[in-house]
Amino acid sequence: MIEIKNLTKAFDTKKITDNLNLTIKENDFMVVIGRSGVGKSVLLKQVIGLIKPDSGKIMIDKQNIGKLDKKELEQVYKKCGYVFQFAALLDSLNVFENIGITLLENGVSSENVRPLVMEKIRSVGLSKDVLKKYPAELSGGMKKRVGLARTLMLSPKIIMYDEPTTGLDPITVKLIHELIQKTHTNLNATTLVISHDVEVFKYAKTVSMLHDGKIIYTGPAKTIWECDNPYIYQFIRGLGEGPIKAII
Repeated sequence: MIEIKNLTKAFDTKKITDNLNLTIKENDFMVVIGRSGVGKSVLLKQVIGLIKPDSGKIMIDKQNIGKLDKKELEQVYKKCGYVFQFAALLDSLNVFENIGITLLENGVSSENVRPLVMEKIRSVGLSKDVLKKYPAELSGGMKKRVGLARTLMLSPKIIMYDEPTTGLDPITVKLIHELIQKTHTNLNATTLVISHDVEVFKYAKTVSMLHDGKIIYTGPAKTIWECDNPYIYQFIRGLGEGPIKAII
């Protein structure tokens, strides 16, 4: 479903992705992990077209997005949904308007948009009481849910999440992870999550690790705690930011 081949991106002299290769299979639930600042979000933003790579290629549904014109890109990205790290809700719009914005901006009436918004708001575990609220009136967890509801409006085949549980309390983290898993199952979607939260391993199918600009490990989530890769070992056990040689 998504193939990343020899992807390279540098800012000044620092390579963030360095001939990186990664394949996310159709209907997989993959988590890409790595330390803070290692470039996980930069990788994801290259996949969704917010940042242009210096070299390499990204294939989505067997189409090389670097070779497509604007109209063709729009058709590819209609299959994709993206949930921003901090939800990226528009402060001047209420919840109803934030969720329905794509349809509303394309001339669909509020009356026709409302049933779709109601369906999505229920699917993320919120009630109609939030529809008239503005982002400033919502908790962090509610903002994440509204952001996901907005993404689900077009029933994407591929859903990508950028650090979906950052800044949330442990109870809300669990609820968000369960919601991501539920959405993945219900839509039979291909799911890609960028995260540093090891709790997501309970819900994912596959784990990949980004380190020094490359994917250094890919394997099943259900056996990740038995992995003898030293980088994985240090990361998932929270052994700090020191050199790997300290544990091998």
